[in-house]
This record gives sequence, C-alpha cells and structure tokens, in this order.
Amino acid sequence: MLVAAAVCPCPPLLVPEIATGAAPELDAARAACADAVGLLAAARPDRLYVVGPTPGGARGTYPAGAVGSFAGFGVDLSVRLGEGAAADHDARPAEEAHDRALPTSLAVGAWLLGRAGWADAPIEGLGVDETAAPDVCAGLGRGLAASAERVALLVMGDGSACRTVKAPGYLDERAEGFDAAAARALGAADGAALLALDTELADELKAAGRAPWQVLAGAAEGAGLDGRLLFEDAPYGVGYFVAAWS
Repeated sequence: MLVAAAVCPCPPLLVPEIATGAAPELDAARAACADAVGLLAAARPDRLYVVGPTPGGARGTYPAGAVGSFAGFGVDLSVRLGEGAAADHDARPAEEAHDRALPTSLAVGAWLLGRAGWADAPIEGLGVDETAAPDVCAGLGRGLAASAERVALLVMGDGSACRTVKAPGYLDERAEGFDAAAARALGAADGAALLALDTELADELKAAGRAPWQVLAGAAEGAGLDGRLLFEDAPYGVGYFVAAWS
C-alpha cells in the first residue's frame, strides 16, 4: 500500500552545479523538495520508487545503483540511484554499472535522494512514457502500491512549459489554468482530478509531469492520504510544484 509520496519538479537546474550563477533562483524549490523527501523517510516505507517522465525508449525499471550523468548539460557530475550522497565524476560509467543510464528526470530524483543521504528503504526507478494513457499510468501505480506492505513514491515531473513568451514552449494562455488545476489536485491528494487532466492539452503545453502524476493517482487509490502543496511557481515559464502526501 502507498503510505507516502513526494512530488517534485525535475529540471536539471535544480542541481546547483548546472544552474551555476542562477542557482539561488531555485533555492526555495530545493528547500521544499528536501522537506518533501524528509517526509518520505518519516513514513518508514519498505520500498521507495522514483517515478519520472521519459521518452518512450527509456521507459521501464531502473535498479538501485543505476547511474545517471549530467554531462549533457555541461557538468562533469554523475549520480547513483540509492547509494547515499551524489557521486563525483569518478563514478563508474552507467554502462559498467547497469545496461541503461538514468533518464534526466530520474537522475534529478537520484540527486535529491543523494542530497538527503537516503538510506531508509530499498529503491527502484521507473521511467514512464510521457505519452502513456491515463489508464496505463494508473495501472502502473496500482502495481507499485501492491508490491510491498509500505510503499513510498518520489514522483518527478513539471507542469506546463508555456507560461511566458520566454518559456520553452512560448506563451499559451491555457497554461496557467492547466497548472492551477494540477496544483490543486496535487495539494489535495486528489487522484481523480489528476486522472482527469487532459492528455492532449498536457502534451500541447509540454507538461511532462502529467504521466507520473497519474501513476501516483493509481498508486494512491484507496490509501486515504492527505496532501499538502509545499511550493508552486513558474520560473523560466515552467510550472514547478512540490507536494507531500501522507
């Protein structure tokens, strides 16, 4: 059964080494993410799943110890899923540790867990196809929740990327309403509202969190969790939310 969940955004800019001089701009988001991850530990789960959006070819499970790299963002930094603090550039290449490198969303999740020194439960990563239908996402979530007596999720994903003219997807007037609905649902632990998010609209608004949030909705069915929205903002024109369910 799902006993706790943390929802965090997954921009690589959360990692200060990538953000460099702009790092202070996301300090509040990082602090909220740290609080949410801390609440996961307090729930004493038997297993933690890190769930994040990926292109279709990267979907599937990633075992503890899988490595992700931020080299593609100009930083010689690697992280390992579930082995304490973030690894340095001397970490084994992903191909030596496991067959597949962590996709970016899961690498950011691994960084958050490493920053927190997570050692509270075994970890596994799940890359969810960004285009997966809501019923598929919900089914994945139910499977995760049924896999152990006490399951926790770290759910990575951003809202729309169309909040301003300088946003990655340019300005779309529908983006603010979409993000407001997502924020309400995440803050209220409202799985039905998350499953009702419009898949086509989410795709048009480049809202990468839609599929992982719907995995969370499926996992939370019948769990009776309460939610709190810890952070909501749209820096760089992208909707970022942090929420805690327990």
